Amino acid sequence: MDILKVILTSLLSVVALFIITKIMGHKQMAQLDFFDYITGITIGSIAAELATELEQPWKPLIAIIIYGGTSVLLSTIITNFPKTRKFINGTPTIIMDNGKLNRKNMKKAKMDLSEFMVLCRNAGYFNLDDIQTAVFEYNGTLTILPVSTGRPATPKDMSLTPQQEYVYTEVIMDGRILDGNLHKLGLDVTWLQKQLEKQGFHNAKEVYLGVCDKENNLSLYVSSD
Repeated sequence: MDILKVILTSLLSVVALFIITKIMGHKQMAQLDFFDYITGITIGSIAAELATELEQPWKPLIAIIIYGGTSVLLSTIITNFPKTRKFINGTPTIIMDNGKLNRKNMKKAKMDLSEFMVLCRNAGYFNLDDIQTAVFEYNGTLTILPVSTGRPATPKDMSLTPQQEYVYTEVIMDGRILDGNLHKLGLDVTWLQKQLEKQGFHNAKEVYLGVCDKENNLSLYVSSD
């Protein structure tokens, strides 16, 4: 009987986590602010307790709902009242500007030189002379504006007007035709078969991945196996 209760409470915790996550929205770890990070850890701990609470599972369930609801409420407040963002999430801090490091702001961000150098290298900057401005965001990431002479040249710099590229949609995955995606692009299987033959394939089973943009540009990839 206890095993059945454990199974049921475990399933309840999974369902509760799934629903709360859907309500709170999806964020990567690097995108979490301090409160979201703490809330995520706490909700996970409560969910683990819920999975093994056989006598009164409703108590940790209520706690999960309260934490999730609080996170959603704060997110709503920040969206509707932008001035509260500074108090709840904090503000970006300029660590380096115009070739000079701001020691006061580094202390404010609780960052030392070694950590700053690591974040710069993670962003691809091994030479500080290539950095015009470095901003430590409230979510713990470092945003870097490179010096004008150090950034990659763009078509605009060279007065070029390249053709606009579009997002590709999967139409073949693991040898299977995705009819729904084809129809969204206004295409059909007959068109796809003709394109396959043009590129030297007999059918979709020979293709590992096939993607197509809204200009009907089809790219096919085979497995290396």
